Amino acid sequence: MNKIVVLGGGESGAGAAVLAQVKGYNVFLSDAGMLKDPFRRMLQQYHIAFEEGKHTEGLILDADEVIKSPGIPDKAPIIQKLSAKGVPVISEIEFAGRYCKARKICITGSNGKTTTASIIYFLLKKAGLNVGLAGNIGHSYAYQVATARRDYYVIELSSFQLEGMFDFKADIAVLLNITPDHLDRYDYNMENYVRAKFRITQNMSKEDCFIFCSDDEVTMSHLNQIVLKAQLLPLSQTEKVNRGAYAIDEYMHAQYEEDEFSMMIEELALQGKHNIYNSMAAAVAGQVLNVRNEVIRDSLATFRGVEHRLEPVLKVRDVLYINDSKATNVNSAWYALESMKTKVIWIAGGTDKGNDYTDLYELAAQKVKALICLGVDNEKLHKNFEGKAPAIYDVRSMNDAVKMAYKLAEPGDTVLLSPACASFDLFKNFEDRGQQFKEAVRNL
Repeated sequence: MNKIVVLGGGESGAGAAVLAQVKGYNVFLSDAGMLKDPFRRMLQQYHIAFEEGKHTEGLILDADEVIKSPGIPDKAPIIQKLSAKGVPVISEIEFAGRYCKARKICITGSNGKTTTASIIYFLLKKAGLNVGLAGNIGHSYAYQVATARRDYYVIELSSFQLEGMFDFKADIAVLLNITPDHLDRYDYNMENYVRAKFRITQNMSKEDCFIFCSDDEVTMSHLNQIVLKAQLLPLSQTEKVNRGAYAIDEYMHAQYEEDEFSMMIEELALQGKHNIYNSMAAAVAGQVLNVRNEVIRDSLATFRGVEHRLEPVLKVRDVLYINDSKATNVNSAWYALESMKTKVIWIAGGTDKGNDYTDLYELAAQKVKALICLGVDNEKLHKNFEGKAPAIYDVRSMNDAVKMAYKLAEPGDTVLLSPACASFDLFKNFEDRGQQFKEAVRNL
């Protein structure tokens, strides 16, 4: 019996361990930190051997195959030792894909992937299909494969997950955009990051479909270097396309084979330039899967946004508070500021991932009344935005940030939490940061 070791006991790792156990492997899970109660209970329920608070090298290096959680980088010493020993190291998605006969709609991109995955899932549910939502969102893909039968999976994939995928194949792959993000993980080399994103297209055949943004320069500059057998379905807001989707003037159009779809942009539930791409990707995926036009239209018109992604919280004294805590990179913050129609009190900052803030200068000068820096080290924000934002303030807690914004805002303004940075200096994760923001706003 092959021995599988799972590194990391969060949603991804615990799910992979359950699937390995169900498939008859000898499984051991190891987490350098402490497990959360639900995952500890899950491992106990399935009688899976595990350790927490340490990695016992002898037990790990004895594996025939290792499934690692996406947060563990290839540079981690234990991964280096496994590689030196020739032990295959794969992702949960790669492992689960071996046992999954469902059609797989896979979404990646620096920004918009959670929203797009959520819209496609919503649309396929509305169409009455037996569909699961997995990957970087929802429940573990491996756990669902172990415990449920699905005909379709919508899978959101980060570059970290894609790194550990080799034989896995998407039936429909969506690449929304590629902008600098997580460069600290990629030796500050954009090319390494781009290659990781394009792994979503590996193993695709001529029956499969690749949906991508033809307005994205980085994507287009690499498209010809990647051997693609799949059907190419571009998305554009600058020119008409024959197959795929485009939005020009007031209408969005999508076309796949004989099927044509159009809808007024103002009817889309999610507004803003970036959300038009997300909606177009969902429309084309729906067409490929033979979803009726009226279901696509109804889904795009009624979808409610994703939590922590440009999420309206409350209006207080005619000031709107928006939670965009999921904006952990510069490009996400750019989309948020670009979509603002009022003057903005902007709350930003956190753990910088090698950010280049140049693209935000013009928007900051046009729209930002005050910048509130919420982080342990705000020096880089000061250096970049002094002279562009009329006023800059420093705070060390979400309560202080919201109270400061409340003082500075005037009726008609928007208070926008769109950090452009990771959350780990002051918060557990971006969800914790967003929840604290919403709580502080409700307490005003």
